[in-house]
Amino acid sequence: MDIARESFRHIVRQQVRWADMDVLGHVNNAVYFTWCESARLSLFDALGMEAMTDGWKRGPALVTATCDFRKQVRHPADIDVAVGVRRIGGKSFTLEYALFRAETDEVVATGSSVVVWVDYAAEASQPLPDALRTGLEGYVLPEAHAAG
Repeated sequence: MDIARESFRHIVRQQVRWADMDVLGHVNNAVYFTWCESARLSLFDALGMEAMTDGWKRGPALVTATCDFRKQVRHPADIDVAVGVRRIGGKSFTLEYALFRAETDEVVATGSSVVVWVDYAAEASQPLPDALRTGLEGYVLPEAHAAG
């Protein structure tokens, strides 16, 4: 299925480092998760999430992360990690990622993650703050889009 870069409102460029490669000469699979994490945290910053955490008493917890590897990536390269919102629930939301070779529409990987809003001391899920829900709505992907 085609994935349109234009479907995503938040894109973060990642530079492939020499150290990102494994013995086979391509980027190690764990690095893709780090790239998605960087895009996720950049989105959280864009949403002003820290102001919603009550001094970090509450906040996001990653509970699921997936990645489908489509093409090998080798150094040197730049990767554009696009992140958007697939679903907003009562206490959690699902993010979807598409990793493109920079300046192209070539998809090298896709992924998703589920983030739950938690009270860290109680170790319990909490309803998403209204401000977070409103912010996430601005990044919802079009229905026709599917990275999987």
